[in-house]
Amino acid sequence: MANVQQRVVVVVPTFNERENLPNLISRLKALDVAGLEVLVVDDNSPDGTGQLADEYAAEPDRFVSVLHRTTKDGLGRAYVAGITRALEAGADIVIQMDADLSHPPEVIPAMIAQLQGSDAALVIGSRYVPGGSVDAAWAWSRKTLSAGANWYVNAVLRLGIKDATAGYKVWDSATLRKIDVSSIRSNGYSFQVEMNYRTIRHGLSVAEYPIRFEERSNGTSKMNFAVQFESILMPWKLRLRRN
Repeated sequence: MANVQQRVVVVVPTFNERENLPNLISRLKALDVAGLEVLVVDDNSPDGTGQLADEYAAEPDRFVSVLHRTTKDGLGRAYVAGITRALEAGADIVIQMDADLSHPPEVIPAMIAQLQGSDAALVIGSRYVPGGSVDAAWAWSRKTLSAGANWYVNAVLRLGIKDATAGYKVWDSATLRKIDVSSIRSNGYSFQVEMNYRTIRHGLSVAEYPIRFEERSNGTSKMNFAVQFESILMPWKLRLRRN
């Protein structure tokens, strides 16, 4: 019987990422990963990101597909929509990554190999394990906020994950179904934390792969006060719900 090729879907939420999308798609296309494809989840970007993604989707190789959302209601909601679409389409592996080029696409083959060569249900692209790092251009305040957020999340939830707020992840599709990703309501970094929390609570293993986190070269960060406030409350909500 012929081997059936796995389907690997990279889910990329976008809002005003027109300048970064061509570079990201070019780097993903260059990877030696069988069955790789990209799902752009665009939140009605006024800069034309969605229209540009449609142009890529119209190319004969069908490497890119697009999910258009009419409202911008948070990163978590965009990921839930994209991951749900990927699972419905038969994805075997689902990858979460940012569109701003902060996550290096070139480590995807190694992260997939770690997922498939171990008992891990999830592999996180981590800034805080040996070999990982952040861009020197990161301001001191951002480094402090990031390190503090990871310490805080682990202190409250005891996840044992070095980079618990990271958004670069490679998932086995069975794990996403088991944790019922469609039922998650948190947003922003809280979404990433709740995904990790559910995985651990199901007794599944999480691995971390070292990455260099780059500062975005184009566009602006989507971090705001509401995202930060939810990130403070969510770990306690999860802990109280567990108790």
